Formats: sequence, C-alpha cells, structure tokens
Amino acid sequence: MTDTPLTWLYAPGDRPAVVAKALACGADVVVIDLEDAVAPDRKAYARAATAELLHDPQPVPVHVRVNAPGGPWGEADLAAVVPAPGLSGLRLPKVSSPAEVVRVARRAVSAHGGALPLYALLESALGIERAHAVATAHPSLRGIAIGEADLRADLGLQGDAGLDWSRSRVVVAARAAGLAPPTQSVHPDIRDLEGLLASCTHGRALGFLGRAAIHPRQLPVIERAYLPGEEEIERAEAIVKAAAAERGAQALPDGRFVDAAAVAEARRTLSLARRT
Repeated sequence: MTDTPLTWLYAPGDRPAVVAKALACGADVVVIDLEDAVAPDRKAYARAATAELLHDPQPVPVHVRVNAPGGPWGEADLAAVVPAPGLSGLRLPKVSSPAEVVRVARRAVSAHGGALPLYALLESALGIERAHAVATAHPSLRGIAIGEADLRADLGLQGDAGLDWSRSRVVVAARAAGLAPPTQSVHPDIRDLEGLLASCTHGRALGFLGRAAIHPRQLPVIERAYLPGEEEIERAEAIVKAAAAERGAQALPDGRFVDAAAVAEARRTLSLARRT
C-alpha cells in the first residue's frame, strides 16, 4: 500500500471471485463488505469465505466492513475475521457513539499481537453530531468517514448539496483529532465517470482525500482527481523554493503571497505527488 491511500475498493464478501479480482485491480486498499452488500441469508457464507481468504497474507491491504457490532451479525463477524493474519483493518458501520468504537477496539487485536486499525463510518444525524467524540474515542481509530446513502435517508435530503455541511463537519473533526483527512463516500453510478470526477473535485475542495469505490473503472478517475497535476506541482515547487531562499512572508513575481500556511500547503501537495 502507498503511504497515502487514495482508492478503497469495496467487494461483496459472499462473492469470492469478485474479491479475487478486486485484489488484482490496483486499488490501494480492498474492503471486503459483510454488511450492506450481503443479503441476510448469505451473511454466514460471506463471513466464512472472508475468514478463509484472510487466513493467508494478501497482495494489498484488506479491510473488512463488518456488520454493526450491536446487531445480529456483528459479533460473529468480529469473532471470525479479527484473528485472521491477512486482515489489515476494520471498518465499523453506523457508528453513533465513542463507546461503540471502544468496545470493538478492546477485541480488535491482530494475529500479530498489535491493535487493528479501525475506521468509523458515520451514517446518522447523531453520528455526525458526535463526530469529534468518535474520532477521539480510542488510539486504534485511524479514520472517520461518512456513509452518505444512510445519512441522506436519515436526514430526508433530496439531492447532494444538503450533505455539504455534514461533510465539512467530519473533515474538521478528523483534523481536530489528528486523523488523516476522511475519504469520500462511494459514487453509486458506476457508469457516470464524469459525475464521479466532478464529485471528487468537489470533495477535494472540501478537504477530503481519496474515495471509496464500488467498481474498478472508478479507480483511475479517483486518482486523477486527487493527485496534483503538473501545474499544481510547479506552483508548489516554486513556493517551497522561494521559502528556502528567503525567510518570512514574501510575494512571488506572479503576485502570489507566500507565508507559512502557503508553504505548508505546498509541501503537502509535493508529498502527495511523491506518494510511494
């Protein structure tokens, strides 16, 4: 995996052939889904198939989105997959309180003896209201994100614009907690690549970094949207070069003002461009 993952590809846990393809398609992280993508009568099979797959090391990091631990399947999911050597992290759906994260963190010890990274999905009004409390619930929590389909339904929203306040709140909460920027929720239309690109561009402007995907064809679009382009890299290099040559605030020949904040942003851009 790269130091800065941008693509997180979901694959349904009850379709091992699809999971195998996902592992080979170039995503930074593959997320095996035991929750929304799996029908109730397929939960046990998906759980067993996932545990069997993760018995061995995998070519890319594999996370599992378990069912909600407080529901009818969550505890069995955790018991089956947490000990697996090939598991790199857990995604926890419908989190609405810090206590839910803490309960899972106490059990989520990897096969190698370390704490498994946890990622909380906020999918309700209550979850959004408690975003910072969730983000600081436990050291094992490495990220928060929004489950937009459930949140849209909970809030009764029509269209997309009504989600922007919640998106910004989660971005701020993650930053305040010292976590990585959140990843965007999935774009549900796998054929609408233009819409995906526009949505990613908007998400990047809001402070997101990378995106979950539900089909391999979405991966290059997400990368293109989130990786800095040549002009952006050139501007960042000019800022860093000017700051190295002269301390303090200054104006570049093209009129751009350079101060500590501009230098920090330029360095972030260059670090993302060089991600390994």
